[in-house]
Amino acid sequence: MQIYFYVAQIVLAVAIILITLLQTKGGGLGGIFGQADTVYRTKRGLEKTLFQMTVVLMVLFIVNAVLSIRIGV
Repeated sequence: MQIYFYVAQIVLAVAIILITLLQTKGGGLGGIFGQADTVYRTKRGLEKTLFQMTVVLMVLFIVNAVLSIRIGV
């Protein structure tokens, strides 16, 4: 049974890495030309979905880690 937790942990880790890499960063090239990158904006559409998926995957990752420790003992 412990092997299932290990496999799930690896799959969740890879998914978290991929979702994190898909998210956009900062202001991009706008900072080169003097555009302020400190402007507050809300997340919309795909960006919001990716953020929410990241949070869900992180919670699952932590729960899986705790359960694998509890059951492994």
